Amino acid sequence: MKQVTRITVAELTAMAEKMYGSMVKGVVDIEKKLLVLDAEMHVDEEQYLLEHGSSQKDLWGINLHPVKFGSDEFIEFDSMVNIRPSQNNRSRNIDNPEIRVTIQKIISDIVTK
Repeated sequence: MKQVTRITVAELTAMAEKMYGSMVKGVVDIEKKLLVLDAEMHVDEEQYLLEHGSSQKDLWGINLHPVKFGSDEFIEFDSMVNIRPSQNNRSRNIDNPEIRVTIQKIISDIVTK
């Protein structure tokens, strides 16, 4: 597991191959614009960010699919940590379109070709 400020698609691909084959799990702090990747479970990444000063309300789980970089399918907004009725998110997906756009912007600033 690691917090990244910049990562290439090649590095993501290497992470994916050693863990799930085609994807990398991540948690994004949408307030601090942080990304933690490369853990077996989203909850581990979430816990890392909480221990380092993030607020629960700002943390959202995603999956990155390196082979789909550049397409709408690159970021998958699906994680158990996203189930948050108190924030009106009752599914594993991220239902709020504004949060999705914020995450897309953060990821586009961090992930490079």
